[in-house]
Amino acid sequence: MNAPTMTRDLRALPKGHLHLHLEAAIRPDTLAELARASGVDTPPTRGYADFTGFVGMYGGIAAVLGAEAHLERLVDEAVADAAADGAVYVEFGVSPHAYVDRYGSVLAALDRHIELTREAGTRHGVSIGLMVTVDRTLGHDLAMEVARAASRRAGAGVVSLGLANEERGFPAADFAEPFALAKAAGLQSTPHAGELVGPQSVWEAIDVLHADRVMHGVRSIEDPRLVAELAQRGIPLDVCPTSNLLLHVVDDLAQHPLPSLLAAGVRCSINADDPVLFGPGILEDYQVARSEVGLTDEQLAECAWTSIETTLAPEDVKRAAKKGIDAWIGTTEEPR
Repeated sequence: MNAPTMTRDLRALPKGHLHLHLEAAIRPDTLAELARASGVDTPPTRGYADFTGFVGMYGGIAAVLGAEAHLERLVDEAVADAAADGAVYVEFGVSPHAYVDRYGSVLAALDRHIELTREAGTRHGVSIGLMVTVDRTLGHDLAMEVARAASRRAGAGVVSLGLANEERGFPAADFAEPFALAKAAGLQSTPHAGELVGPQSVWEAIDVLHADRVMHGVRSIEDPRLVAELAQRGIPLDVCPTSNLLLHVVDDLAQHPLPSLLAAGVRCSINADDPVLFGPGILEDYQVARSEVGLTDEQLAECAWTSIETTLAPEDVKRAAKKGIDAWIGTTEEPR
């Protein structure tokens, strides 16, 4: 008879979720219900062949959030799901420019996101920060407007400025000015890079946008000098294993670069990116990192601490998380 496999409960591991786009944190059943209430067909969430198709599906999801009550429900359920998965800190990627028609301005829309996420965090016992996201494809003027709004709310709900959407043809270097503004206000620089474009995109993120963390960044593995630089500077990568597989950044989770990056001294966190489109939430992506990517529990605990320590989460949240992570890794594994 085979001995039972020993494993610690990943739900009990305190963790941060740093790479999570708010609209795509909607529950599938909620998406269908809100679509009916909006008088539209349920937006598809599967069947995209490439990144362009994926972006189109994301837009369909956002279209069902036109009513104020729909956004309120999305936020509450997303925070509740994070708490259920063992997340103690969540940094939602938000796009207030997409809600200007409802709220009148980027800043007013951002203020409503801050209010809703703060209330939900209190209800569910999760610390929340907002990553206000610049869309690479919408031009410099809007990027500056978004960065100004984010900077005005630095330390009052907003913790970082992100950069998302299509990397190809929209280099990070084009957004040096809004990111300089955000950094001067005390926000972290957290651009997407090294997903659709290779190491050059990550070099621009760290050298031009002075990234404090890089969303994705897994294609850094193609440049040993870049890997060494990330390790030396201590710049973390907020990695999304399942997303990488489904968007064809990697062909096989067993060959995912995450173990090699960790072995080279690069700090990494584990994230779900867009749960309604990719399937897993944060807990499931930790399980994927263990069972399919091949991380040990020690490495998973290291990633969990990176997802807390490298952020602007409150110091009391960091202290409690560190204590919980140390206790988790110090426990005897349970048979399953």
